[in-house]
Amino acid sequence: MAAAPVKTRITDMLGIEKPIIQAAMGWIARSQLSSAVSNAGSMGIIETSSGELDAVREEIRKMKTLTTKPFGVNVAQAFVRDPNIISFIIDQGIKFVTTSAGDPMKYTGTLKDAGLTVFHVVPSLAGALRAVEAGVDGLIVEGGEGGGFKNPKDVASMVLIPQVCEKVSVPVVAAGGIMDGRTMAAAFALGAEGVLMGTRILSSAESPVYANWKDAIVSADSTDTVFLNRQGPGPALRALRTERTTRLEKDGSPNIFGEFAGTQAVYFGGDLEAGIALTGQVAGRITDVKPIAQIFGETLEEYHRVVSKLPR
Repeated sequence: MAAAPVKTRITDMLGIEKPIIQAAMGWIARSQLSSAVSNAGSMGIIETSSGELDAVREEIRKMKTLTTKPFGVNVAQAFVRDPNIISFIIDQGIKFVTTSAGDPMKYTGTLKDAGLTVFHVVPSLAGALRAVEAGVDGLIVEGGEGGGFKNPKDVASMVLIPQVCEKVSVPVVAAGGIMDGRTMAAAFALGAEGVLMGTRILSSAESPVYANWKDAIVSADSTDTVFLNRQGPGPALRALRTERTTRLEKDGSPNIFGEFAGTQAVYFGGDLEAGIALTGQVAGRITDVKPIAQIFGETLEEYHRVVSKLPR
């Protein structure tokens, strides 16, 4: 029997059945993965951080053949190479956009004027207040335990999410450390109305990454990620612990972006030492590879079970 739905402002606003959004992982968040997320009743997101807009256009076309459910596109501003990216997204008929890695003032107004719903990813209270001032419809509040590019002054979800929720009226999606119903219930208790999953979806059956990255996540402990480049130059990030990233943790890198030259070999060739495999601390709680529909179904079942057993 299907788990009872969880209705929030997020589900109403986005037209989805489950208050779960997929992280916009570069090169990975394309139609194969994102359509499975949307078809499971959640919000699939297509990435643009790869900069390959011709490929992204094709992935959006494929999405429209693979799902009739809502999906969105992410704009990671620090990686934008085409100044016409917003026109590109509007022309594709996209209705939902997440923006990240930049000033929300830059694109929010144009996207809103075109009738799109906009959520901005923030790593701090100051960033959240700036995004609200810019006119966003919602926030994705990301704690420092999440994988990927990070604020060098990281704050854990347990602190950041309630701090933001106490100060804003727009709906909040919690990100960082979320992978199941237990963590979803915790996020909702902190004030969130939706959750974003990255590493859990990265390790799903539909994820296109090479199997040994998924295997490394399944076998990882919660201490098997590293926080890199805290002192710059460039962004900080959280990644899977390997010989390469352990060395970078100790010695740093004069060009952190240069460390991603082997991304294709890492993601799709299985050579985890060729570059950096962005992964969150929640890898320490992931013990198997499952289909996305099963992950989300079990998430809602566990959410209801956990909430029902809370002391009153």
